[in-house]
Amino acid sequence: MRKLHWYIIKSFLGPFFMTFFIVVFVLLMQFLWKYVDDLVGKGLDVKVLGEMLFYASFGLLPYAFPLAMLLASIMTFGSFGENYELVAMKSSGISLYRIMKPLMFIAILVTFTAFYFANYILPHTNLRFTTLLWSVKQQRPELVLQEGVFTNEIDGYSIRIGRKNKKTNVLYDLLIYDHTRNKTNEIVTVADSGLLRITEDKKYMVLNLYNGVNYSEGTEQSRRSKDQTYPFQRDNFDEQVIRAKVRGFDFNRRDENIFRNTYRMLNTEQLRFMEDSLGADYHIRLRDFMVQIKLNYPITRRIHNLTAPHDSLKREVDIQPDSLFSFDQYFDVQDKWVKAEITQAALEDARNNVQTLNMYDDELYNRKKHLNKYTMERHRKYTLSLAVLIFFFIGAPLGAIIRKGGLGMPVVVSILLFIAYYIVSMTGEKSAREDVWDMFAGMWFSSFIFLPVGIWLSYKAATDAALMSAETYSKLLEKLGIEKLNNKLKKRK
Repeated sequence: MRKLHWYIIKSFLGPFFMTFFIVVFVLLMQFLWKYVDDLVGKGLDVKVLGEMLFYASFGLLPYAFPLAMLLASIMTFGSFGENYELVAMKSSGISLYRIMKPLMFIAILVTFTAFYFANYILPHTNLRFTTLLWSVKQQRPELVLQEGVFTNEIDGYSIRIGRKNKKTNVLYDLLIYDHTRNKTNEIVTVADSGLLRITEDKKYMVLNLYNGVNYSEGTEQSRRSKDQTYPFQRDNFDEQVIRAKVRGFDFNRRDENIFRNTYRMLNTEQLRFMEDSLGADYHIRLRDFMVQIKLNYPITRRIHNLTAPHDSLKREVDIQPDSLFSFDQYFDVQDKWVKAEITQAALEDARNNVQTLNMYDDELYNRKKHLNKYTMERHRKYTLSLAVLIFFFIGAPLGAIIRKGGLGMPVVVSILLFIAYYIVSMTGEKSAREDVWDMFAGMWFSSFIFLPVGIWLSYKAATDAALMSAETYSKLLEKLGIEKLNNKLKKRK
């Protein structure tokens, strides 16, 4: 059995690592497609791009572990079934559970590894990735001069070119407005051609102009009179060099402390602490909001006397005021003008309450959604880790039933199952985020659905049920057709 278990482990590890890196690569290409607009044209160093891709790949690993486990288990047991190795093992008296036993320990080990990675390593890589991505987004794009369009990327200058030679990078028909003195267009330069370059440290611009004219307008005051004159000056030049300091083109890393308390940068203990802090603040604001709503006197007085924000609030509000005084009887015996006055006062209170509700509704809703993000992230660390084990119990028996190895049928089945899992998971998460469902039920909804599916498939594979046989379903349809026919005959009789 040791040799057999070692053979099963070796047959599994190869497809697992292969599919793991393939999944990471595919997900990384999706990341590049998503953020390509933020990366292109920034003049970023290869080292910065490599660092960003490295951190981004770490963020994709929680999704790569379950998908790789599903695909590798289907490929391994599908190959065993296709090569009749599974039949030989079963004919020797070895049950499917004993065949799956060594891989169960590997699946459990990968599950704990995924949780350890998601809880202790991923928060640090997410922090560095988010900080680096934010720094890249704040990076000014490379200076690109478009033909016939004014460019204001260079501080203090507005430049327009007529055309540009893409081979030699020579600019033609240049028009430059100098705003370095924080004045209007008093200095204008027109040149026949020129060359523009940014220094290697990206701190200075050097613009060589050829065959041009400088137009400038100064200000002078006469000694004899207080009147100001505006002399006009024109200078022709064969070559002129403009040097200007540019800002924002060099890459600057932002401080990581800005994003340190974001939900994706925290482990489970830190998430619980943030949930308590944000939850206490949320319930304090909810109490203050309810105090401003004009209710009847007993409830308002009890809300004012509250000290604990959450449990006491719910307990006190649920208590109904004393019903010794009947307002209906009192209202019926009053005169018309008293009834009108009471009705008008009630309408004013109702309008004030509606205005207060509209004012606080968005604020409380956004704060609750922000709090839910921390709770969802804490549950997600467990659900994605447990998904590794669930997908093993789905993939291994499914591969034994399909009996197809390689990258054909297993890839198709794995992608369809993972898409179904993702859709169910997103449905539960959205319902939990919007407080439609309970947080635990919404975040664990996909696990509650797919875990019984894995148990059922394991049972069917252990009992050699022909789930993938067309004869099974044809016989089932025939039985259903015969039963329907018999029911019709009984009704006619």
